[in-house]
Amino acid sequence: MSITLTRHESSAERLVEELPSPVALKVLALVPARAAAPYARQAVTATFVGSVTADLALMLSDRTFLDEAAGGMAGSQSGVVSVTDVLRPAMESASSVFGAGVLSDLRESDASGLLSDPDTAVFELSDGVNAAAWFAVRLREHSTSQDRAGDVFAGGEAVAGRLGRINNIEMALTVEIGRTRMSVRDVLSLEPGKIIELDRSAGAPADVLLNGRLIAHGEVVVLDQDYAVRITRILDVAEGSAEWTH
Repeated sequence: MSITLTRHESSAERLVEELPSPVALKVLALVPARAAAPYARQAVTATFVGSVTADLALMLSDRTFLDEAAGGMAGSQSGVVSVTDVLRPAMESASSVFGAGVLSDLRESDASGLLSDPDTAVFELSDGVNAAAWFAVRLREHSTSQDRAGDVFAGGEAVAGRLGRINNIEMALTVEIGRTRMSVRDVLSLEPGKIIELDRSAGAPADVLLNGRLIAHGEVVVLDQDYAVRITRILDVAEGSAEWTH
């Protein structure tokens, strides 16, 4: 259990590194779930699926800075970007400690059920004086590789059958020619004709992402007057994860 808790704490540490809080926060220690319970109904939650499944929830004692960062007044839904957009980089950083996988869309939801699970670890995030937030993490381990291997040798057809059930599930494939980081002030000042400089030179390969994870490189081409991408390189899981973190 100590190894698992170490991963929990590492996830919390990664979160605070990217959290856009007006003051730097520190991960203090594990606390009883009841400490975060009053703020559970306004939690921002997500689920990571990879070699393990991780349920994540962030609860803030004061969400004013989030609403301001989203371009709207506190409690307003009219912002240019949403609260979940603002927190996405921090949650992605928190989930990166669990290895290769996919992080679901972030959502604002009630995390009371997660807090009530005894397997959930809750960390207090402090501004140095008071508790500013709480971060809850629950890991659900999958079967071991030995168990999975036994399943394959004992019933390969059964494994193929289970995989066949998801053959028709659609996933989001995205081609990205570059990216940049901008302050909310700069985003709000965008207007027609404005040029945004990307972190990639002309002619560089485009990134191909599956549900937000880098899986290949390619080049943009025109096919029957439509844009398309020609795959030039397929990345393995470890390579894709390493490139995506740089």
